[in-house]
Amino acid sequence: MLPIALADAPELSALILGAVLLNLVVIYLASKVGSEVCIRLGLPPVLGELVGGVLVGVSVLHLLVFPEQDPTGQSSLIMQFLQLTGGMAPVDRPEVFHATNEVISLLSELGVIILLFEVGLESDLRELVKVGVWATIVAVVGVTVPFALGTAGALLIFHVPAIPAIFAGAALTATSIGITSKVLSDLGQLGSREGQIILGAAIIDDILGIIVLAVVASLAKTGQVDVSNLVGLIVSSSGFLLGAILLGSLFSRVFVITTQMLKSRGGVIIPAFVFAFSMAYFAQAIHLEAILGSFAAGLILDETDQKNELQHQVVPIADLLVPTFFIGVGAKTDLGVLNPSVPANQEGLVIAAFLIVVAILGKVVTGLAVWGEPNINRLAIGVGMIPRGEVGLVFAGIGTSLGILSESLNAAIIMMVIITTFLAPPLLRFVFAKSPNSTSTA
Repeated sequence: MLPIALADAPELSALILGAVLLNLVVIYLASKVGSEVCIRLGLPPVLGELVGGVLVGVSVLHLLVFPEQDPTGQSSLIMQFLQLTGGMAPVDRPEVFHATNEVISLLSELGVIILLFEVGLESDLRELVKVGVWATIVAVVGVTVPFALGTAGALLIFHVPAIPAIFAGAALTATSIGITSKVLSDLGQLGSREGQIILGAAIIDDILGIIVLAVVASLAKTGQVDVSNLVGLIVSSSGFLLGAILLGSLFSRVFVITTQMLKSRGGVIIPAFVFAFSMAYFAQAIHLEAILGSFAAGLILDETDQKNELQHQVVPIADLLVPTFFIGVGAKTDLGVLNPSVPANQEGLVIAAFLIVVAILGKVVTGLAVWGEPNINRLAIGVGMIPRGEVGLVFAGIGTSLGILSESLNAAIIMMVIITTFLAPPLLRFVFAKSPNSTSTA
């Protein structure tokens, strides 16, 4: 929805609509070209979307620019094109730019919510429960090891003050569910035992990451941990997931009865999205990620007889909205922080090299935590936990907003996020190709 001030200005509303349309044209073209190139090279399509985002983003073409990199949108070629062809006055550019980015950001968030709903539909709740113990162990190891190594290294090797060092370690903990699940789906490994362990661990990882972030943020603000907030997060997250699983059969029966009563068009997909968005809202209301709610909704509806029809109907909607998320992640990636000729980047590059090694090894070792399981690809499990994606950027953004990260440390964290995000898709394809024993249960 446009801001009220803009709603009263039809010319600005028209400009914002035009800017949104142009942004979507760029997003879809970059997504499709990138995906097609990667498919022909034998790489996961999601890598093409990320690379396509980088090419149209702040690092190269400046077609998709976000306020984080340019508060006024002066460098945005789309804004310049609107000035030339749409009659937009330069004085209106900042207002149009920010309103447009609000819309694109909302579409991106909606895209990842739908992505996780689709992933839930493709997963098997019973299989996910079966690997629950292993997923929990993998998640705990994947949070503890990189956090401890990252914090200790920042303190002892680079002599970073305690709170920024802890924040750097915390930025290494979480795994991007969106990127990992999309790669697994592209590879046809989402239903494999390894895929289910990775997915379950990534979900638990995300919850643990939120808790770690809450602890570190409160420590940075007040110098002490808010115990009540911490306990509340633990109880709410555990209660939400357990409640979704236990009440799943009830929800699925209500869904089936409802769809059987409806005779109009969209009788399956609309109730499904009502349920998914409701679950996403409740997850967000108790300070979890909305994507956890939509994923839980997908898992529940996967148990219904309409799951095949629902999966078929979700695909074109996902194809329209999910690219906004992946192209956005790529577009926000500023490769300028990798330039060693810039003096301000040099210290960050050294710290980044350390963080990248810890980020990769700290997750790869998680596969070793799965013992006593025959024919399991432990390396694939570890590699699947590597990408930090948007989760790492959230940590960096909050750390910067709190004023506790230096420019070099912030650049180092961003570099770590870039490298781990782009390494994971080809590495996952490689390790699964080397594993003939990985079987799909989908």
